[in-house]
Amino acid sequence: MPDPVTDLTDYRSHADFNNDALSEESDDTIDHQDELELTRINTYRLQQKVTVGSTRGPYPRETWLAMGAGKEYPPLLPDPEAYVVEFDGANDPLHPYNWSLLKRTLIVTILCYGTFAGSFASAVFSAAIPGFAREFDTSQEVGSLGVTLYILGFAAGPTIWAPGSELIGRRVPLCIGLFGCGIFTVACAVAKDIQTIMICRFFAGLFAACPISIVPAIFADLFDNAKRGIVMSIFCMAVFIGPFSAPFVGGFIALSPLGWRWTMYISAVMVLLGFVLVLAFLDETYAPVILVRKAGALRRQTRNWGIHARQDEVEVDFMELARNNFTRPVVMLITEPILLLMSLYISFAYGLIYALLGAYPVIFQETYQMNMGLGGLAFIGLILGELLGGILMLCLQGSYVRKLSANNDEPIPEWRLPPAIIGAVAFAIGMFWLGWTGYSTEVHWIVPVTSGVFTGAGIFLIFLQCFNYIVDCYPTMAASTIAANTILRSAIGCVFPLFSRQMMEGLGVQWGGTLLGCIAAAMVPIPVIFKVYGSWLRSKSRLSSVSASGIGRKHYEV
Repeated sequence: MPDPVTDLTDYRSHADFNNDALSEESDDTIDHQDELELTRINTYRLQQKVTVGSTRGPYPRETWLAMGAGKEYPPLLPDPEAYVVEFDGANDPLHPYNWSLLKRTLIVTILCYGTFAGSFASAVFSAAIPGFAREFDTSQEVGSLGVTLYILGFAAGPTIWAPGSELIGRRVPLCIGLFGCGIFTVACAVAKDIQTIMICRFFAGLFAACPISIVPAIFADLFDNAKRGIVMSIFCMAVFIGPFSAPFVGGFIALSPLGWRWTMYISAVMVLLGFVLVLAFLDETYAPVILVRKAGALRRQTRNWGIHARQDEVEVDFMELARNNFTRPVVMLITEPILLLMSLYISFAYGLIYALLGAYPVIFQETYQMNMGLGGLAFIGLILGELLGGILMLCLQGSYVRKLSANNDEPIPEWRLPPAIIGAVAFAIGMFWLGWTGYSTEVHWIVPVTSGVFTGAGIFLIFLQCFNYIVDCYPTMAASTIAANTILRSAIGCVFPLFSRQMMEGLGVQWGGTLLGCIAAAMVPIPVIFKVYGSWLRSKSRLSSVSASGIGRKHYEV
């Protein structure tokens, strides 16, 4: 499943970390707008080295290479800071915040489409499983590995694409990711044996993780805190609708004379269209890389080769990269109960998305005797639920922005949880509803379809708000928090497609749905507990913010 908020809060996190230090260095006469601009510049100076490397000092002189031709080493720059390019005030047209609204809206539309295409490809293989199993004379359990391995690719991808986007910018990794996903999906369509299909599905997921990892960071490049929540809600709706729209589209394709391989061809065309749109219309949005290009232009214009951007000073530190993206997330999962419990809850909701790909066919194709295409249309209830959850979050965004503004733009994590509590209750209702109404044809098929409205809305609200909660709890370690959640979520979520169909057939729809509903109901207290006791739990954490006021955060390294 996609990672809709991967890297979204890296900007906010590092801004929170540096605001206090910046205000101490600033003169009291600097007006508010200039102070905001200085904060922005300081954020961009420091963010890229958190996950990808470090800015080391000079090496010992005895290790330096010779200048050559008998030349002595030149003197150091008199004031290196004076040679570092910055944005020219708050209204600099180079800064993505100042691009026209039309341009930014076009970029958002293209990126949401590209991510939708990648997430669509993750689930469309579920419709191809019967045809795949017949052609290769294998079981449907083996066929479900095509979905599982794609999700495993989602797990591995962010550890590559996120730090890569902080080194070379957003545009190049995004183009590589979409193009790679399209090519490997074409390879699945033409493959002649099972092992080739499974390997290509994994690598398609690995490349498809790129837009899922990078797009939220691009939104952070383009929009400030007040506007970012709106575009993120739209983005998440697009991300979740992808897997739920795949079964009925793929079902009708697989039933047609085109056959199951065309589910892969159509997916590849969708993804490659996203690649073409990104290649043609997406400008680089990552501010440090924009400044690198500005420095290059200034060097050519002035012939002063000392001019450079702060990003030019960054060196890749592979040990630090491994620690930030692998070791630290695992340590945080083990030692931070807030992160572990919330990640488990998110993982359960995440896994259910793919579990339903196996459960719905049992209900609507076996019980109600629908074909794959008509049975796939039952997912429309889930899509409507996702849309309603997104609309609710858009309606609540104004209230959240007002609270944020009244608290000096310091987020309090517990503000995120009321919608998550609503989602938790709706999620449990949807699971019970599905199990208790989808086991017999005596109940009209529209009744279990309607349960998807509650399930879809619940999944959306739980995922988005609980994810935002844990990122708000660990603002200075957003990258590690996101990585920890991604590892656990993908490890748990990729297992669900392997047993969901067997569970529904073995236990029966009624008892299988009841079991899922009981698990969902047992987890309802999780957001409630954190809503009531969250500030106290954070005060006991070595890594989280220390008070409900959001002021006076502790900053530690693991």
